[in-house]
Amino acid sequence: METQSINSVTPSAGGSFSFGWRKMFEKNFLTLFIAVIITGILSGPIEASFKWDDGDFNFVLGAWAVLLIILAIAWEFLVAPIISYGERYLFLKAMRDEELDIKTLFEGFRNQYADIVLTHLVIFALVGIGLVMLIIPGIIIACRLAFAPYIVMDQKMEPMEAIEESWRMTRGHGWTVFFMAIITFFLIIVGLMACIVGVLVSLMWMHAAFATLYQSVLNQKLKDSTIPIIDTYTEE
Repeated sequence: METQSINSVTPSAGGSFSFGWRKMFEKNFLTLFIAVIITGILSGPIEASFKWDDGDFNFVLGAWAVLLIILAIAWEFLVAPIISYGERYLFLKAMRDEELDIKTLFEGFRNQYADIVLTHLVIFALVGIGLVMLIIPGIIIACRLAFAPYIVMDQKMEPMEAIEESWRMTRGHGWTVFFMAIITFFLIIVGLMACIVGVLVSLMWMHAAFATLYQSVLNQKLKDSTIPIIDTYTEE
């Protein structure tokens, strides 16, 4: 039985989740499963517990707490985005039937470190400002910039170019991104009921679906931008 190509997927929530579910089980399930685990471990927040005893150690413990907070913030903005963007790119390659290498998770440290960090910072700032402005603008901005990580990794654009391109690509697809985010929320809730494995599979499905949506919108854009060659020759 011939497998469906991502080039035949239309940009939609149902099509993206359906294709993503089938594709992640075809031949790369283990690689993608391991990638989600690694990303979850390395991109998660740094946690620490302290025993707060009365005495002279409170100041020292407080200083260590401040240091850990600073390290956590630095990790969140300088390390975690590289791995997260690499994870998205790995899923995109899987949806395209390209050869996978788990080292793709760390590819950004070597090739596009500054672009990834700056893109992440700009998106964080824009979404944050939007959320302060009655929340809804922040949700709109988050939906419209959902493709920026893929664009940085896939099309090798600089931060502002990737953000502008994501805004253009998601024009007319903002509601689709929003509905997919809502679906993902409920998928994770269901995954929690099935313990850790269920959550991991839900995250895999989410990444596969969003990678599929990005590629299907990109295919549509390339198709629409194709200018037919008009034969200007006329018989005399």
